Amino acid sequence: MASHDEREVLTWPDFAEAVRRLAEQVVASAFLPDVVVAVARGGLVPGGAVAYALGTKGVGTMNVEFYTDIGRTLDDPRVLPPLMDTSELPGSRVLVVDDVADSGRTLELVMRMLADHGADARAAVLYTKPGSTYRPAYSWRETDRWITFPWSAEPPVEGAADAVA
Repeated sequence: MASHDEREVLTWPDFAEAVRRLAEQVVASAFLPDVVVAVARGGLVPGGAVAYALGTKGVGTMNVEFYTDIGRTLDDPRVLPPLMDTSELPGSRVLVVDDVADSGRTLELVMRMLADHGADARAAVLYTKPGSTYRPAYSWRETDRWITFPWSAEPPVEGAADAVA
């Protein structure tokens, strides 16, 4: 693990190791999910990788916006469209995967929504921050630093954000 400028820097090789360790934690706990739900956007890459590591074919996404920039958030996290179809979740074992439990507020929202839909849900993250109000069942590492993930280390391609707006 390399770090510079007071940041935790996750490399692709470390990411591969982290995913295997998370999957091993899940298997060791005997919680074998029917569905993996990736929290978009930060949890998309880890969610897909964990689903493959567990052999779970049921995968969904929940798009939640909270961070607007480094250290800047909305007042409250909010779910963005498109909304995930939750009609088949009652009674399902769901593993929620995100990149980091920072404040914990995003995971609290997602976990509450899944519980309201009758799912037996647990959360897995690559990193947990010491101040997180939500403690995921599975976590690879704990850090108090800002984290640079390999999939978001570079800014968007010039003009890409303008094309979407």
